[in-house]
Amino acid sequence: MSLPKELSDRTMAALAEADDLRPVREEDLVGPVSPEPVGRLRVLRGVRLAKVVYVGLTVPPIGMDSHMLFAFTPPESAVPHFTLDAVEAGGSLAFHLDLVPRADLASHLEYLNAAFQPLTPAFEEAAALFGASRAAISPRQYAMMSPWMLVHRTDEERFRRVGGFVGAYLAHWRTLLDKGLPGDVADTLADTDLAARDARNRAALFSREVDPVWANVSRLLGGGRTDEIRAELVAPEVRGG
Repeated sequence: MSLPKELSDRTMAALAEADDLRPVREEDLVGPVSPEPVGRLRVLRGVRLAKVVYVGLTVPPIGMDSHMLFAFTPPESAVPHFTLDAVEAGGSLAFHLDLVPRADLASHLEYLNAAFQPLTPAFEEAAALFGASRAAISPRQYAMMSPWMLVHRTDEERFRRVGGFVGAYLAHWRTLLDKGLPGDVADTLADTDLAARDARNRAALFSREVDPVWANVSRLLGGGRTDEIRAELVAPEVRGG
């Protein structure tokens, strides 16, 4: 099993421990490049989570092994979404780990302090370990994520340590999921329509205009199938469910 797949599987198991996840979609991904499946789509519904979406793409002839996880909290929740990408492409390893904010951080200091500041020790440790080896991501994509986002290229030795940072981010996120935000913090978000903001943020985050990865996925799966996956990621609830 590849290192990205191993990390993704461990993370999915941790998400299953955090909530009662039940699969609602399990589909092979097939495209014009091969009659055989080149990936897998999984969508799970939770009790406290609106849904978890997994997209895996493994194409040995082009050296691709990509595993993306998004755990989405409900539209009206202020608890951030959790995301992990683990990728091997062209012989290089990379990962992307973050909690996606549900409100503007600069104008909601109490929310920032409760939901993100506790990630700082893990973030700083990762910055020291991975240094300037940032993966390619545009300023617009940064604007839709958090300042605590980890997005790095790395070698095999250091990639084996990524699980520790995933564990730290997951542990804090699970505390937020279990306990919720303190009432006084939640009160400071009264000026934010959480569901409307989330809808706008996700529409931009998963748009073809903002993220060039969808052009690559389209070459593997075709434009229509790719847009179906994007629609699942954008939709606040399980599509058709």
